[in-house]
Amino acid sequence: MSAPKRFFVEEIKEEVALTENEFRHAKNVLRLACGDEVTLLDGSGKAYTAIVSRVEKARMLLHVTGEQTENTEPMSAMCLIVGLLKGDKTELVVQKAAELGAGKVVVFSSRYSSAYMNENKLERLKRVAQEAAKQCRRTRAPEILYRDTLEKALAEGDSFDCKLFACEFLSENEGTMSEVKGSCALVVGSEGGFSEEEFVLAKAMGYRGITLGKRILRAETAAIAVLSVAAYFLGELG
Repeated sequence: MSAPKRFFVEEIKEEVALTENEFRHAKNVLRLACGDEVTLLDGSGKAYTAIVSRVEKARMLLHVTGEQTENTEPMSAMCLIVGLLKGDKTELVVQKAAELGAGKVVVFSSRYSSAYMNENKLERLKRVAQEAAKQCRRTRAPEILYRDTLEKALAEGDSFDCKLFACEFLSENEGTMSEVKGSCALVVGSEGGFSEEEFVLAKAMGYRGITLGKRILRAETAAIAVLSVAAYFLGELG
């Protein structure tokens, strides 16, 4: 028997309504009906059991039956700061970041970025994060933010213990991934990489430069690889 389907809602009450995208997915894709059991998530880290009590034209009503404990959230806070990518590559990075345990993904535009952001794209990224969180059984979806400059994006990492800046033109590391501990903010550029001035800015804001080996990785590969290695050293993958 498959596990109950999972849905994000804004608030947990005795009776909760699924509307809009979550309602359409529940009704038209999953074909849930009265009596079916689901799991509800409110972003607090808790999970709640509920039963479908009524299906209406534009909403599905659920009766909450209890609270359950799930230990799927990472022990350490991870923030991925990634340059805006072309096509659907940013969606791929957000999806994998959610699966790997990132609590925040900050997408930014920088000097060599060639993609653009709008409100619809940002909302799409937030939906991708929620769907990935549900699929991998997290109880929180990562926060998705957009910043129109690198400086604003880097500021999102101010409160993190470890701050690393992946830069393709460095000749040697200023820090290493093996040193990652506590909370961490990890920066990866767009397809065009970073300028020397952007690296100087990052250093001034407390970031240490790292290389990603002998080969130049695609931006989406670099983002996923950096987050995966950080998760490993933080004890999330082993």
